[in-house]
Amino acid sequence: MPFWLDIAAFALKALLIVAMLAALAALIARLTRRGAGRPREIEVRSLNERYEQMRDEFDTKIFDRKERRLLAKARKREARARAATPKGKRVYVLGFKGDPMASTVKQLALEIDAVLTVARPETDEVVLRLQSPGGTVTGYGLAAAELSRLRDRRIKVTASVDQVAASGGYMMACAADKIVAAPFALVGSIGVVAQVPNLHRLLKKNDIDYEELTAGEFKRSVSMLGEITPAGREHFRGKIEDTHTAFKSFVAERRPTADLAKVANGDVWLASEAVNLGLVDAVSTGDDLLFHLKDEARLFEVATVTRKTLLQQLFGGLGFEDRSALAPLGELAKAFIRIRNN
Repeated sequence: MPFWLDIAAFALKALLIVAMLAALAALIARLTRRGAGRPREIEVRSLNERYEQMRDEFDTKIFDRKERRLLAKARKREARARAATPKGKRVYVLGFKGDPMASTVKQLALEIDAVLTVARPETDEVVLRLQSPGGTVTGYGLAAAELSRLRDRRIKVTASVDQVAASGGYMMACAADKIVAAPFALVGSIGVVAQVPNLHRLLKKNDIDYEELTAGEFKRSVSMLGEITPAGREHFRGKIEDTHTAFKSFVAERRPTADLAKVANGDVWLASEAVNLGLVDAVSTGDDLLFHLKDEARLFEVATVTRKTLLQQLFGGLGFEDRSALAPLGELAKAFIRIRNN
């Protein structure tokens, strides 16, 4: 009898542990969901200080104590000289890694707002580190318009492309005053594409009726399930051509040296080729661009960060801000349940 009592006590303890783990997992998940969409904040970091920290680390390994003292004195004099010229150029470094929907355009707009509060026209500059294969016309059209706000206020913008700026990504790059790209970066793709699968024949083959009621001749010129008529197809094609024409006009305005007859056919080029086509102004990596700018300007990296909840601050290192990290707790709970049932 005591043996069965021990089994029952063990099962009761296991059940209590499972209940506690389940309650903890539910609490964490609920608090994590509640923390979603927290206000975003602007984070500013001095890139000059980062370069100086790297230099100082090498100095301790390369030079002896006397040499380091002499270097420190010389650099203090340089720092005082820079401090005496507060009107020196400042460069604000922004980043944009695009997806098909240009979903980070809101963060970009917030960062541009922050820069515009302090940037001095015709003195300060912006470097946009851009990577995007393009996407929706609306998303990337908005992103290009946001960048144009800087140019409208006489703040020079340089787009730096290390890997790809194609289609909508290249439209964004054209919003800058200057485009610099790494030798093997892909640029261009000045074209428009629309892909719509149509299942009408499959429905018809299986005697499935589909009705779509619209008001207006071209309210739905092309659909996935309805029959695509010649008139609807031509109307849709015309809209694509209109969008392409607007794209070419934007490029022509911002890149007057580009031969549109040659480059606005949807093709892409390596940056080393694109220089001769007028699509790119210079060939250089983004890192090299900033490395040279550090000697003539103060560099500030501007990024948008989401304010963390108290739960994320406490358990962020454990990965609990990611709901997938709660899976082991669920598996542990299942294991306890199997033990109890057996």
